Amino acid sequence: MKMALKYSALMLCAAVSLSLAACGPKESSSAQSSSKGSELVVWEDKEKSIGIKDAVAAFEKEHDVKVKVVEKPYAKQIEDLRMDGPAGTGPDVLTMPGDQIGTAVTEGLLKELHVEKSVQSLYTDASIQSQMVDQKLYGLPKAVETTVLFYNKDLISEKELPQTLEEWYDYSKKTADGSEFGFLALFDQIYYAESVMSGYGGYIFGKDKDGSYDPSDIGINNEGAVKGAALIQKFYKDGLFPAGIIGEQGINVLESLFTEGKAAAIISGPWNVEAFSKAGINYGITKLPKLENGKNMSAFIGVKSYNVSAFSKNAELAEELAVFLANEKNSKTRYEQTKEVPAVKSLADDPAIMKSEAARAVTEQSRFSELTPNIPEMNEIWTPADSALQTVATGKADPKQALDQAAETAKGQIKAKHSGK
Repeated sequence: MKMALKYSALMLCAAVSLSLAACGPKESSSAQSSSKGSELVVWEDKEKSIGIKDAVAAFEKEHDVKVKVVEKPYAKQIEDLRMDGPAGTGPDVLTMPGDQIGTAVTEGLLKELHVEKSVQSLYTDASIQSQMVDQKLYGLPKAVETTVLFYNKDLISEKELPQTLEEWYDYSKKTADGSEFGFLALFDQIYYAESVMSGYGGYIFGKDKDGSYDPSDIGINNEGAVKGAALIQKFYKDGLFPAGIIGEQGINVLESLFTEGKAAAIISGPWNVEAFSKAGINYGITKLPKLENGKNMSAFIGVKSYNVSAFSKNAELAEELAVFLANEKNSKTRYEQTKEVPAVKSLADDPAIMKSEAARAVTEQSRFSELTPNIPEMNEIWTPADSALQTVATGKADPKQALDQAAETAKGQIKAKHSGK
């Protein structure tokens, strides 16, 4: 993600004043009266409502409204909206992963937002792009995340860190003994494996001239992707990854080995910062390593956002709340409470945020990373690709055979489920 320089104080003030919407003397009395006494429902992520507590209170006072905050796992909120929205029991504002936006818009679940360009420009290019479908805006970014490298400082120092994935392979060859390991990653999942495959030229979807995804162009089985998968297979074939790291329980095994001090380094994400800290691990965090071709390992940029339900009975007020929650001031406050890296450009240089090793690592890794595709066809990639990578990891199929099958399956599902668009 390209992190832009700070805007001037004048531009920031202008943008923030716009994001505060109806909070100044320009607000009409009719707008005040129309919102007075209203109630909004916000679905916030689990254990993250503390991050918007002050902002909600300020919005309630300014608009004379009531805002009810309900915590739900953010990745599953869209599932609940499908049922609760039409029933009239859903939220006005919800939070969701950027890669679900396309599906939600196709299903008519989200309201298009009409936000000034000056407000949109507050956010990093990638994060605001994650909220766009057919050049229309459907949300505002609240946080960004990428995978990063966690390493145990008691097992390996920062100066000793291998700089390439191939060097990590060599390090693991020397240190892995079946109970203790060097480097570990969930490479049997495309979410993680794409970091390697894309570095050699693989990709999920190609892009049209206007930058939009072309779901007919699938690159998970091209020459580069196969080369990356072959490198991944070596870690499993040579016993550098434990058998238990494959499949649904793999993430639990990986995290347990790290917290027990039995793995020198793992690929994970900022969502584990608090858990690893509580476990008492003396860890460091840095960007992902390079590959032998000189390219840095990539990662999917995940974006959490605030979106307005298409079923909201107070849609305009809900949009104002979404803009308010995601503005610069409240984004910084939310970071201070939740440690989720904000998507606001100017905060990328904020000393209070950049003193965090995790925030610095995510910011740097974003430079080498791409958005998780947000088109509905992405739903047809995950399962076939993961299944293929598991056969690669277990040695049941060679990389080309497995990835060819995955691509064929994905194309068939896309044709069956999305050809009527």
